[in-house]
Amino acid sequence: MGASEERDVLARQRFDMADAAPLLLDARMAVTSWTADAERLLGYPAAEVLGRPAADLLVPEDAARIPELVERCQEDSGWTGLLSVRHRDGHPVLSMVRVVPVQRSSGPAHWVVLLADLAGGPGWDMSRSVLEQMTARSPVGIAIVDTDLRYVWSNAALEQFGGGPPQSRLGRRLAEVQPGLDAERLEAQMRRVLESGESVVAYEHVGRVRSAPHRETAHSMSFVRLEDPHGHPIGVYYTVVDVSERFRARRRLALLDRAGQHIGRSLDVLQTAQELADVAVPGLADFVTVDLLESVLKGGEPTPGPGEDTDAVPLRRAGHQSVQGGVPETAVEIGEVASYRAGSPPIRCLVDGESWREERLDPLSGEWATGTPDGRAATFLDLGLHSVMIVPVRARGVTLGITTFFRRGRQDPFDEDDLSLAEEFVGRAALCLDNARRYTRERDAALVLQRNLLPHRFPEQDAVEVAACYRPADELTGLAGDWFDVIPLSGARVALVVGEVAGHGIDGAAAMGRLRAAVQTLADLDLSPEEVLAHLDDLVSRAAREEGSGADTLTSGMQAVGASCLYAVYDPVSGQCSMASAGHPAPAIVTPDGTVTFTELPDGPALGVGGLPFESVELPLAEGSVLALHTDGLIATPRTGRDPQAGRERLRRALEAHGQPLDGLCRTIVDDLVPTRPYDDVALLMARTRRLGAEQVATWDLRVDPAVVAEARKASTQQLGVWGLDELAFTTELVVSELVTNAIRYADGPIRLRLITEQALICEVFDGGTTAPHLRHPKTTDEGGRGLFLISQFTQRWGTRYTPEGKIIWAEQSLTQPAI
Repeated sequence: MGASEERDVLARQRFDMADAAPLLLDARMAVTSWTADAERLLGYPAAEVLGRPAADLLVPEDAARIPELVERCQEDSGWTGLLSVRHRDGHPVLSMVRVVPVQRSSGPAHWVVLLADLAGGPGWDMSRSVLEQMTARSPVGIAIVDTDLRYVWSNAALEQFGGGPPQSRLGRRLAEVQPGLDAERLEAQMRRVLESGESVVAYEHVGRVRSAPHRETAHSMSFVRLEDPHGHPIGVYYTVVDVSERFRARRRLALLDRAGQHIGRSLDVLQTAQELADVAVPGLADFVTVDLLESVLKGGEPTPGPGEDTDAVPLRRAGHQSVQGGVPETAVEIGEVASYRAGSPPIRCLVDGESWREERLDPLSGEWATGTPDGRAATFLDLGLHSVMIVPVRARGVTLGITTFFRRGRQDPFDEDDLSLAEEFVGRAALCLDNARRYTRERDAALVLQRNLLPHRFPEQDAVEVAACYRPADELTGLAGDWFDVIPLSGARVALVVGEVAGHGIDGAAAMGRLRAAVQTLADLDLSPEEVLAHLDDLVSRAAREEGSGADTLTSGMQAVGASCLYAVYDPVSGQCSMASAGHPAPAIVTPDGTVTFTELPDGPALGVGGLPFESVELPLAEGSVLALHTDGLIATPRTGRDPQAGRERLRRALEAHGQPLDGLCRTIVDDLVPTRPYDDVALLMARTRRLGAEQVATWDLRVDPAVVAEARKASTQQLGVWGLDELAFTTELVVSELVTNAIRYADGPIRLRLITEQALICEVFDGGTTAPHLRHPKTTDEGGRGLFLISQFTQRWGTRYTPEGKIIWAEQSLTQPAI
């Protein structure tokens, strides 16, 4: 039986018709009669209620029950239960309600409703006995202490958290009933509540209690001050809820997040193995060792598995870490041989490729290692180790080594969740280790790929002056996942792009190349920045799905997931710049007077991970302003880490300190902020804005009248004469005539013609329509349809771009190639 059904049963048992206020509803459940008793109960005069649906008088949750209640009334010839009715002043009135159908000789039935206020009803006043039942039977631990923090009452549920039954607590303090608990910190919270009167809600306490002395537990506690009728404090009321599972899940997620950030940031085998050990200590284990096959350290191909003579398999210590300084548990240093006894768990895991876990080690058993340099032999008791997991390091179906996790002291033994987490750690590191192993073999191919991924020179355009500097973290190959681009757009505009793909090597570079090619293709569609990123996000997600299904390797499409990108478009005619970000840092802006600011840019999700939609911002830029687009390697250092505020401040100071030409400034900024071998790959793209003068732009607003086509041709020809471009008059007249005619014939709203001269002669026609023209190949007998075909033949390029008000059809003619 649900809660609503239970309270309906109670209401039927306690309904008193003598105290009820009657009202009448019609067949549509609208109020047709309203009495003085109903007005007294709910505060509404009849004029405000008559004709309104009865559902308007109920709180939303109960209003949603009306169809169900009508059906039940029809089946049972009436209904009695509890509903929350809204008083005229807004507060809910919990009422007992009886609904009775009134049959009429013709037409649908009407309904008589009796309302009775539940307040003060028999059995419902919050008496001491009711409150005692609530607290005594609550599954939540509840206690009350006096102003000396001594127990005066507690419920039975509190016993599950240790400290004994309620009667044994009376008159004692927390430290007395729970020795070893951090009572001082908890009592400090109680004193603060007593002094301030401010409640403390969901205070999380982590530790060990008597009921679980060998397992770390987490409890959510809330503290409330109790006062006498004069407002003086008389004690503290607190509740305790066990949230250990939630705490452990949150800690596991934090460890996985840390692993994703810290494992595999280099192509060095030893460094990656050490990162694995560092991430696991102390969050998962107290002592961790990573031992790899010797061939892996040398970059060779590992065998599919160890041979039959497992005693002869050489392993090398690639990384280790301990909660104790100096890693005193190990007798094998990094790079030295680590040998294990035949048949020992490490060798079995190496051969079988299966993980192994032992909750409680035999404390008197000797450690498995043999042949250590100092001949040391020790038991697990000597080392203080009591629980262990061994996880094979496997990548692409091949075992590269083993990782061993130990716990010591009073920490909980490893469980299945810990093993799953360890396998996740090692699985991520294994791919990174295998990539590092392949590094030497792939280096020559990587160098060739690198030379073809980044732009060798920037395209000619008049919108911005640009300079760029690129510095990879891997100085040997010069290969990473950062990229930048400058893409000329229609209307003399230019797109500035900078992005970053996580990871290095061939796959990371290929992912970067794919993203750069995709951005260049999307830029040709003349989309807004947020639309470009949305399409790019779809491409990354689709590629990851297609390549990730059943794949054993991390392909370039999968590496692109989580990549970041900033896409900005600058218009030298209006001086406006619009930009959007997919998980990428906002650019710095240096105004002509040297002031440095950072764009307030909505931070959209990284590519391929999903989340909120992308948003763009538009801002005016004065001529001579400098945009500094960069990857996060420029502002992240080992000292500042990923703190964006500290990194921004360093970049601000560097930009304010130098005022040299743009190309020199770009390299100087990178040299100032980034070491020769940087913490992360670095790309910096700087662009100084230019404005097209009024003499380079001509605009005409045209009437929607076929006669205006001739006027447009004449005006454009005259403007070409002013610019000294008479040789382009014939082609321009053709373009203007066709585009203006199409706008008048097929589009709505105002029409605007604009000519721009810069690297090319640009002709644009704006209209309020949203339908794009299509290039056709007419037959010899067709009377029309050749206009756009001729434009495509006589101009360098043409296209369509959309604006919030309509669309722009544009065509460009080269100023360097001879006119047709």
